[in-house]
Amino acid sequence: MLGQQPLEQRLALQREYMEKAAELLCERYEHPPLALVHSFGCQQNQSDGEKLRGMLAEMGYGFTDQPEQADLALFNTCAVRENAEDRVFGNVGALKPLKKQRPGMLIGLCGCMMQQEQVADRIRKSYPYVDLVFGTHALYQLPELLFRRLSGEKRQFRGGGEGEIIEGLPLRRDGKIKGNLPIMYGCDNFCSYCIVPYVRGRERSRKPEDVLAEARQLIADGYKEITLLGQNVNSYGKGLEPPIRFAQLLRQVAQLPGEFVVRFMTSHPKDCTTELIDTIAQCDKICNHIHLPVQSGSNRILKLMNRRYTVEHYLELIDYARKQIPGVTFSSDLIVGFPGETYEDFQKTLELVRKVRYSTLYTFLYSRRSGTKAASFEDPVPEEEKSRWFRELLDTESQIREELQQAQVGSAERVLVEGPGRTGPDWLCGRNFSNDIVEFPGSKDLIGQFVDVRIQRAQNWALFGSFV
Repeated sequence: MLGQQPLEQRLALQREYMEKAAELLCERYEHPPLALVHSFGCQQNQSDGEKLRGMLAEMGYGFTDQPEQADLALFNTCAVRENAEDRVFGNVGALKPLKKQRPGMLIGLCGCMMQQEQVADRIRKSYPYVDLVFGTHALYQLPELLFRRLSGEKRQFRGGGEGEIIEGLPLRRDGKIKGNLPIMYGCDNFCSYCIVPYVRGRERSRKPEDVLAEARQLIADGYKEITLLGQNVNSYGKGLEPPIRFAQLLRQVAQLPGEFVVRFMTSHPKDCTTELIDTIAQCDKICNHIHLPVQSGSNRILKLMNRRYTVEHYLELIDYARKQIPGVTFSSDLIVGFPGETYEDFQKTLELVRKVRYSTLYTFLYSRRSGTKAASFEDPVPEEEKSRWFRELLDTESQIREELQQAQVGSAERVLVEGPGRTGPDWLCGRNFSNDIVEFPGSKDLIGQFVDVRIQRAQNWALFGSFV
């Protein structure tokens, strides 16, 4: 069996399939075939999408955003929330008439949704025009699955497995300014609402030398922002020899020579340490913005969620960071309407939001995930009531956000220029170290550079200023 072979042997086999697939594609097409690769969900999924595009590029594919032009449409799916799954099924359904018009078109589904056996079975039975289905742990097997289907074999399904660290896959990154750098995969936390440990497996950390080598390559290629990725970066290093903590790895990346900044996500409060906060404070290249998902402001709900920290501990971390890191800002994730949540619990969440004053909140109505512990919890609160709570949270967030934005008028902000702005044809857009959007008029020659911008006015969504 493929999964029982040594990893090096399996990777060598995939390289052979990559070459064979490239030969078949040359025979089938007079021009380079085009692939549409769309990744739903988190930045980890976006990073996986870069590997998918890298392998496809090695096989001779070009890329398109238009389904009508695609010879291969590949959706890299997300299973975290129900609406993400609904979007995937909707997009796949929309490809059916295109497949009928062009029978040679290939359609593939991969990623977190496909790691769930019941979803793969649904695709098998109800979507007979889908050619490739493979889960997160089989991502590196794309060349084999594609070759087999191109060779006329039946539809290809590949799932299961425990997941491994696969190094050396080709990459085709998004953009040339900001680069994602995965440092670990999987999760051991088993929050009661979350499907991630079931579809991405248990925690596995990359060796620090592999992370640092990729970081050096990003810097050499001119990337100005590096984001270290993991489901819980704070638990990086478990099982590695010699032992290493996330704060140590973060410092090593930040000490590499070059002009760049470092961000990281996602950070679990139960594993966040004062050492990590001190590292941010002491390293100029680490942005002074911390994404620290809290999910709820009620200790009772946090316990039901299996988050394994209290609101009091969370606020201690916030207070310590504010003392150590000048100008630190925070963002967070919040779930509204968790099973069993009362309006009193929700009011505690609002109280926490007012205390911390987040610069950004990622807010979600609870989405039931089959296979998680919370899926069996009683959920008596009507959806209309939850929606009212949700609007109250959004109003509170908006008010705080406006106040924080206005407080920055008159300040000089260091900004990484990312591209054209929305304000006008001669405007540029970037983000400051606190992760706020900043727009200002300037030459396109500044794109990809760090510049100083004097903030002159603010709106809820962005700051506006002039190039210093």
